[in-house]
Amino acid sequence: MVVGILKVEAFIGWATSLKDKRRVIRGICDRIKSRHNVAIAEVDNCNLWQRCTLGIACVSNDARVVESMLSRVLQDIETNAELEVTDFEKSVV
Repeated sequence: MVVGILKVEAFIGWATSLKDKRRVIRGICDRIKSRHNVAIAEVDNCNLWQRCTLGIACVSNDARVVESMLSRVLQDIETNAELEVTDFEKSVV
């Protein structure tokens, strides 16, 4: 069994409240779950208006599949115009 974890830090520059931020995060999480069949949640910076940290997890029996899936998820998040990815950390165990 191979487990992949992706931690993505993002900046939502236009958000003026937690409500704005959570609307964006909810939309991203729903889209990623439906397109990629992974687990995703906001894991840090929950009370900051313009910053968020997303945690994504994927399980498979092939490391190449996990690596590919996490790369597609990261690319999907980076193409979102409502936020800017500032950092990411990927690990496959």
